[in-house]
Amino acid sequence: VQLQASGGGSVQAGGSLRLSCSASGNIASIKFMDWYRQGAGKQRLWVARLSTKDGRVDYAEPVKGRFTISRNDTDNTVYLQMNALKPEDTAVYYCNALAPYTPYWGQGTQVTVSS
Repeated sequence: VQLQASGGGSVQAGGSLRLSCSASGNIASIKFMDWYRQGAGKQRLWVARLSTKDGRVDYAEPVKGRFTISRNDTDNTVYLQMNALKPEDTAVYYCNALAPYTPYWGQGTQVTVSS
C-alpha cells in the first residue's frame, strides 16, 4: 500500500483546510484509515479514524466537532476536513492505513495555524 498526503498549508485561527490521502496498491487489505499529527518536539498523536468495512468514524477529543474524516471510494482517497482551526492544531499531519498486522504511512503534510 502506498499513501500520498496533500493539502496542508498556512491559515489563520478560525480558518479551514482539507487534507487528502490517496491510497494505491493492495487497497482491499486496508481495515482502517487514520490521521495522526506531530507537533514540533512532540510525539505523534492519533487524530481520527475511519473504518473501511462499515464507515464508522472516531475522533480524538481535541478535534471532535471541528474535524471530519471521510472517503471517496471512486478515487481511493480519504479526507480530513479541518474547521475552526486553532494554533494548537499546528503540526505535521500523517495518514496511516492499517492492514492486518501491517501499518502503512504516507509522508507528512504541514499545517500551520497562526493566531
